[in-house]
Amino acid sequence: MSDTSPGLPLHTRILLGLGIGALSGLAANTLLGSDHLGLAWAVGQVAEPVGALFLRLLLMVVVPLVFSSLVVGVAGIGDLRRLGRVGLRSFAYTFVISAISVLIGLGLANTIRPGERLSSQTAAALQARYGGDAGKRVEDALKKPAAPEAPLLQVVKTLVPANPVAAVSSEIPNMLHLMFFALALGLAATLVPAQTVAPLLDALQGLYELSAKLIDLIMRLLAPYAVACLLFANTARFGLDLLAALGWFMATVLLGLALHMFGIYSLSVYFLSKLNPLDFFRRVKTVMLTAFSTSSSNATLPTALKISEENLGVPRQINSFVLTVGATANQNGTALYEGVTVLFLAQLAGVHLSLAQQVMVAYMAILGGIGTAGVPSGSIPFIVVVLATIGVEPSLIAVILGVDRILDMCRTTLNVTGDLTVATYVARAEGHELLSNNPNGAQRRSLR
Repeated sequence: MSDTSPGLPLHTRILLGLGIGALSGLAANTLLGSDHLGLAWAVGQVAEPVGALFLRLLLMVVVPLVFSSLVVGVAGIGDLRRLGRVGLRSFAYTFVISAISVLIGLGLANTIRPGERLSSQTAAALQARYGGDAGKRVEDALKKPAAPEAPLLQVVKTLVPANPVAAVSSEIPNMLHLMFFALALGLAATLVPAQTVAPLLDALQGLYELSAKLIDLIMRLLAPYAVACLLFANTARFGLDLLAALGWFMATVLLGLALHMFGIYSLSVYFLSKLNPLDFFRRVKTVMLTAFSTSSSNATLPTALKISEENLGVPRQINSFVLTVGATANQNGTALYEGVTVLFLAQLAGVHLSLAQQVMVAYMAILGGIGTAGVPSGSIPFIVVVLATIGVEPSLIAVILGVDRILDMCRTTLNVTGDLTVATYVARAEGHELLSNNPNGAQRRSLR
């Protein structure tokens, strides 16, 4: 989804909002001090209400967006009965690689700990401001204090809803329950005759399109101003320390994306697809550049379909399934980014996440890769609701909004490249020969 409004593109306006908000906040913090009464009034009466409007609008959209996208995405992945091994292999590969990407992100976030690169004074102020109940909602979700229960029973109650309607009836929805129900519904849709389930899937596809359009409007109309206001409020309170931590966050995300791109994908291409990784990346560079420039898996799909068939030799019938579904459902970069972002902001807020809680975040990030819109900034609403779930004040997301666009470009490149690795793996596993000796094209020849 591109910015077609006249004037500066959206990402430029958001970046300007970041600069104006951060610089004016730093100036106010330096000249007036964080305790100045006039500054406190400006933050509390102007900046924070604008930011709150932006965040509540995103929270408003997240339930219909995630639910519709996840059901439609899983139902699409899962034309498993018709496609047999192709569908099963695609689904299994997508799940495993997404899990690896989240583990890389969480591992780096726990090792580098970008959210703790602060002075003790700033850290204490951030924790007091944004920590809230310090993970109380997560603890309540993971265990019942009234009576001890078997660990497996706790897992069942944490993941499986007894009443899916109740999961979304509160101000902060239970995303674990919502996503499990959507996953189950999507899988069930693959077992029902297509003509029977088509009206429901068409309606959910329409809901997904409407939700994505709402995100586009919210981002287009409010994001630059909300970023400026929220960054002004944060830097006025916490000074330069916060921007230094943001630099560490960006470095952590980019390192994780690079490790996954050139490490995991290279290993996959070499061992599973039987291709030379350097040759693979050379042949798909046009797709990578398109993904980087558009920040949209959906917008890159036509280029990916063409390059995969002509330069990699993947048969059209495999491309049409794997790449089309992958544009929404196979988003390794998004899953990695969501995991790092949640841990970074939790660290800033002083919310300690136990191993069990991080497993929960990983689970949500993996499914979030399926349930996140394949458009610019599509992961922002999902991150907002995860923050609320783990007891972190959602307005803290303002810290990363200004740099989200450049990171979005990078993670979209990883997402789309991942779709191509799935296609080559499935094609090779089905017995098709990939890559011809002709550098301008690829020969599609079955080994059978």
